[in-house]
Amino acid sequence: MRARLPLLLATLLLVPVAGPAIPAGAQSPAAAASPAAAPAVTIADFAAIAAGEPRVELDPSGTAATLTVSTTIPAACSVVFGTDETFGAIATDMDMAGGAHTEHHPLLSPLTPGTTYLYRLQGTAADGTLYVSRVMSFRTPDAPATGANLAATATITEVSSEYSAAYGAARAIDGDLATEWSSKGDGDEAFITLDLGAPQAIGSVGWDTRSMADGTAITETFTLTADGVEVGTFPAGPATVPVELTAQVLRFDVASSTGGNTGAREIVIRGPAQ
Repeated sequence: MRARLPLLLATLLLVPVAGPAIPAGAQSPAAAASPAAAPAVTIADFAAIAAGEPRVELDPSGTAATLTVSTTIPAACSVVFGTDETFGAIATDMDMAGGAHTEHHPLLSPLTPGTTYLYRLQGTAADGTLYVSRVMSFRTPDAPATGANLAATATITEVSSEYSAAYGAARAIDGDLATEWSSKGDGDEAFITLDLGAPQAIGSVGWDTRSMADGTAITETFTLTADGVEVGTFPAGPATVPVELTAQVLRFDVASSTGGNTGAREIVIRGPAQ
């Protein structure tokens, strides 16, 4: 059985929403006060369409989190989040398909390591009903002691394909987990090659996979080749895997995946921990 890196799961803490609760089926105050100005809006409890509890997968860097939640009906889902109940930030599904669906995985970024965040799920159904959850919370891990990300200054010398300019290979090394490189249907044939400019000591590497709501485009394992010599095959995921080598040109190949437009949110090459 192939070893997998465990995902760091946040403990979900229910926090009462400030102010009086809005009963299921109630109209918003604005709609009730001026029915002629706007159509009535029905607000209901998100639990009515939730298929299980939401799950927060924390990036080990402490700078991002992916919220995974399933709904029993297609809905356009978003999450508001922040360090207090004024929130201040919003995230939507990371999915090229867009629209309403039942599997949701918005990315919450950027976050500060070692910080508690509050969040609230919101979903809109085709009949206009707005489903709203209670306020919940998670805490990001402290920033790990790692070496510099050498991929940030690397040159991309070759890539299997790019879905479009918006999903270009450079998105995989821009340091932004909200952007991603997507191949054009390469599946297990996707690859990207990075030149560090000079031989560098390397302590860990990572392939933080992109994914689609339908379950495709998930890289499960990747193969690393350094200066033409295969180093090994490793599990993909938000955490890096340790290696010990010195190299200049690194090629990352998808070894196994769920097929489709495979790619990466970030390809990471770190120097030895300081």
